[in-house]
Amino acid sequence: MKLRVVARKLYDYVRYDLKEIAFPSSLPDPPHARKRRKLSWKERYYVLREASRLYAASWVRDIGPELRPNAYKKKGDDGESKAGDGGGATAAGSETSALEDLAVAARGGMETLRPAMQRLYMTRAAAYRDALKSFIQGYQEGVQQVREKKVESDQPIKSTGSST
Repeated sequence: MKLRVVARKLYDYVRYDLKEIAFPSSLPDPPHARKRRKLSWKERYYVLREASRLYAASWVRDIGPELRPNAYKKKGDDGESKAGDGGGATAAGSETSALEDLAVAARGGMETLRPAMQRLYMTRAAAYRDALKSFIQGYQEGVQQVREKKVESDQPIKSTGSST
């Protein structure tokens, strides 16, 4: 009889308590929260279809006015907004040209992809080198300024100490 009680308690411990220790359940909802009704299969299908459409559209570089309506100006706007859009297009145009170059090279195979990747890495290396040079130059200027301040602060102390 005792063996049966011990086995049942051990079984209950593993089934309930150990599970709660290893994988604690989340806190219950607060009393003021109302539960939403479950969606029907048709509504779930519509939600899944719309979510997949938005997800697929997000992979396009220019998303378009249907996803970001505030980012696109209407055709009837004044010329100032069009001039501002043109300036942004040139900055983005240089970025897309490298991506387009890689896309075209990838379609051509490994023979065309290798030189395109080398150009990309060389431009990145040049940008990194220039940034490192400018950092070193700024660091050296900062060190020089600190040395000058230290020399200036040491001189008045020595002159006041020698006069007494």
